[in-house]
Amino acid sequence: MSVLLARTGRDRQRYENNFRLVSGCIPYRLTKDDDEGLCHRIKVLMVSSPNRSDLVFPKGGWEDDETVVEAACREALEEAGVRGILREVPLGVWEFRSKSREDLCSLEGGCRGYMFALEVTEELETWPEQENRERKWLNIQEAFQLCRYGWMREALEEFLRVLADEKLEVEEPPTMAAPDVVADCQRSAHCYVKRSSHAWSAISSLSWLIPVKRLSLS
Repeated sequence: MSVLLARTGRDRQRYENNFRLVSGCIPYRLTKDDDEGLCHRIKVLMVSSPNRSDLVFPKGGWEDDETVVEAACREALEEAGVRGILREVPLGVWEFRSKSREDLCSLEGGCRGYMFALEVTEELETWPEQENRERKWLNIQEAFQLCRYGWMREALEEFLRVLADEKLEVEEPPTMAAPDVVADCQRSAHCYVKRSSHAWSAISSLSWLIPVKRLSLS
């Protein structure tokens, strides 16, 4: 059995206009436990930050040998140990600065983050960053309360809007992302990507189709 390893270092890290480019996702699953509405049936997965007690959504540097969706899938696997079906259209693009000096995104401290929604179909018992991160399934109210940064809350709000617009039906999640379950999806390195009518792999297409939400970088 092959051993999964997390990527380290920033030799292949993408930058644009002094912003470190970051890709991540909101992993989620739907349950049948509650009939009170979509918000009560959604559980989202957050992971702990190394050396800190706060919880975040899986995210990390977008590298120059992968697409932005491949980066989001990889980060979900490395940080949270999950695979699934990624919605190809980003929830949005946010510019932000980490409040921790140990986690500055670039010399100026700015990150440009692309966030996606990932429907979890497989949860691994072991994963690359297991020793440094704990994962926790939360309801939407709990997730909002634990979002440390404004951009995370905005991404969660957009995530809820997208799911509500799609009027998703609750189904039992499959044990793995089998081809017959995701026949309309394209296989990526670590998950299936739910296709849209547009190609989103190039940053140039993302830049003009998805508005960048700029938060204070001071």
